[in-house]
This record gives sequence, structure tokens and C-alpha cells, in this order.
Amino acid sequence: MTTLPDWQDAKLGTMKRAALWLLHEVGIGNSFTKEQLRDAFPGVAQVDRRMRDLRDFGWRIDTNRDDATLLANEQRFVTEGDPVWEPGKATKKREAHSLTAAQRRDLLTRDGHLCRSCGVPAGHPYSGTYETAQLDVARRTVVLRDGTESTQLVIECNRCRVGGRELTMDLRTVLKALERLPELDRRFLRAWVDAGYRDFSEVEELWASYITLPAEAREKFRDALG
Repeated sequence: MTTLPDWQDAKLGTMKRAALWLLHEVGIGNSFTKEQLRDAFPGVAQVDRRMRDLRDFGWRIDTNRDDATLLANEQRFVTEGDPVWEPGKATKKREAHSLTAAQRRDLLTRDGHLCRSCGVPAGHPYSGTYETAQLDVARRTVVLRDGTESTQLVIECNRCRVGGRELTMDLRTVLKALERLPELDRRFLRAWVDAGYRDFSEVEELWASYITLPAEAREKFRDALG
């Protein structure tokens, strides 16, 4: 078994030391706070940014935007990536996934400033809670007509991003379902597509509320329904 270098070796550079700190002190699957990170690297400027740079080398470090169980000041070490402390491993980054502020604004405008999975707008409270929706860019794997996979960008809220992280959408399945629709249903669907949204009836909204209730409350609802 290869012995890992000492994460406190200043000659390695901050990003490499941060990777080793995660392995030595945090451990895969465990969470840490920003304060713990900064305490481990006292006087080191931009240690947070160097930690984020690890994502370009396959390291997965979740924030509360990715994992709803985390607090705002917490992160979770999920997956180890390339051994960046080894010679040559940190010199050529993988394709960068970061977006500029302008690109993020364009994506929000394109998707109507709504979560494309549940339709909630930014800052809107989730039903029955005081938690408000935060919108961000998610990456979704889409299987195209020819069977190849494409990574595409979509706006989702913090709840849907967590639940849909490993989701793959198969465009072929969606298009086949479209082909089976009768003409009347296709006209309804076309109207919703052209408008970019659909209104839900009161019955549909009640159903959406019902399925979120705990079992005991659902039983009370059924009793009231008769």
C-alpha cells in the first residue's frame, strides 16, 4: 500500500495539501466545516478556492447546494479523484466545468428562472415549510436518438438537484411516448410547450399536497374525502 505524503508539507502547494488533508483528516463520506479547513491552513490565502480546484481532477466535494442535509458552512468529501500530489497529475486539468456569472444568468433566463423539475421559482417557500428554493445549474446526462450520451445544463432548485444527481434522461423514451399520444392530447401538450408552463387544476394541486403528507395525515385526508 502506497504511503501518502504528509499534508502539512508546505512544499507541495495548497491544492495538493488540501487533497491530502481530506484523505488524512476528513475521510470519504464525512463532512467538514469551512472553519475546520481554514484552521488547518492558517494564513494560507484562498484555501477555499484551492479546495474547489480539486473538482477539476475528479474530486467530489459537496456543499449544501448538492446535499440538503448539509448546513451552509459545511461540505462533504464524497469521492477521491486523481492523486494530484504525484508528478504530472496536477499539471493538466480535465475539462473545466465552471461557469461564468454571465453564462449562469443566461441559463437562468433561458429556463425562465424556474426549477425545470418542479417549477418552483427562486426564493419561493416550499409548500408547508419555511425553506425557500435556491436555483442553480445542474448537469444532466441525456441519451440522444443515436444512443450517444450528452451532458446538458438545466436549472434546478436545491431539492431537485440532490435527488436528480445521478439521473439520466433518455430522449428516445420521451419521443416514443410522444408518438403514442392521441391528437387531442398532443394539442394540449403543444399549448403547454408554447406557453412554457401549464396551470394545474385545484384537484391536481390537492393531489400534490396529499402525497407529501405523512401516513397518519394521509389517513385523515382519506377519511375527510369519504
